[in-house]
Amino acid sequence: MSTRDDIDKAGFTVVRDGAEAIHGVFSTQSMDRVGSPTAQRISIRKVYWSARELSGGDVEVQPINRNCVPSGPKQNVGREEFLAKYSPEPEYYMNRVLPALRRKEEGAGEQAVSSADTMEPGIEGAPDVDEGSVRASFGLGLTYLGRGESNRANDIFERILGLKGAFRAEHKHLFNDFGINLRKNRLFDQALKYYFRAGELVEDDDHLWHNIARCYYEKGDVQQCKNFLRKSLSINPELRESRMFWRFLRNRGMVGATEALDGI
Repeated sequence: MSTRDDIDKAGFTVVRDGAEAIHGVFSTQSMDRVGSPTAQRISIRKVYWSARELSGGDVEVQPINRNCVPSGPKQNVGREEFLAKYSPEPEYYMNRVLPALRRKEEGAGEQAVSSADTMEPGIEGAPDVDEGSVRASFGLGLTYLGRGESNRANDIFERILGLKGAFRAEHKHLFNDFGINLRKNRLFDQALKYYFRAGELVEDDDHLWHNIARCYYEKGDVQQCKNFLRKSLSINPELRESRMFWRFLRNRGMVGATEALDGI
């Protein structure tokens, strides 16, 4: 059975380790007819909203104004309606709203915030990372997954990987956690993407290479599993988990005579 079949199968239980409640920026779209009855055209209007999930399950939304900050009346939307009508905008939150909110907190006027925020961030000026929002976006992907909406789930998982924030070495655990979660949900290819994204933030991490080895094993690629176990053990020959894993493979005849590792 394919991974997508597993996702769409009734009764599929999604593992939600490390996920958070809905929180971030979302959008809605509406179509307006513009012009005379004989020469009408359709205009699509997109509205951005700040959203946060309440303890009772509803989602509180507030419009985001042209200066990229939440403004105006708040309203509560039922969770099912929210999931059906509101689309996640993690890039807009990280690149526009979060910098605007932080400049506002520092005392800049909204007009100054808006002017500064219209510039595309460069590599050195990459926006800060709101880890809670990133986790919330990942949690939303898991929610889509649990609802059988695999296309929407995959879309948000890919978009998180593409975020251009100022991720640093201390954010390695974020992508590693997501990789572990995706592996538990048997989304092995997605999990590997997150593990390798974590690997971009650190030079060498024995536990990360061990996690990649385990993912390859569960995917059915024993050779790649062994390759990454060797990497893990080359960094830390005493890592208990990797030593036990290597013995496990050897005892099941998956390690050839020429592949033996000293002391294991």
